[in-house]
Amino acid sequence: MRFFMVPLSFILLLAAASASAQQACYADYKASREQPLQLQYGVAEVTGECTVPAAEAELAPRLAADDWQLLEVMSTFDETGLEERRESAGEYFLRY
Repeated sequence: MRFFMVPLSFILLLAAASASAQQACYADYKASREQPLQLQYGVAEVTGECTVPAAEAELAPRLAADDWQLLEVMSTFDETGLEERRESAGEYFLRY
């Protein structure tokens, strides 16, 4: 029986590590578009590394596809920070 306990413990440890590594990541950002000048504050899900530089690299082309220029990624955060940003992001909440 002890033979099965060690592998089972190891499998559970790996599963827990994998779940935390796949935790959702979000970024809040500012973007602009010209003619006429428009400014946007939004929140987007980031699928890569959960850092500001990685979020910038991922969001810039998404926004550019709709003629928005990324000005700044303000921060990255997990799902616990979503609700407090929902109202401020308005129509740009999880749009990009």
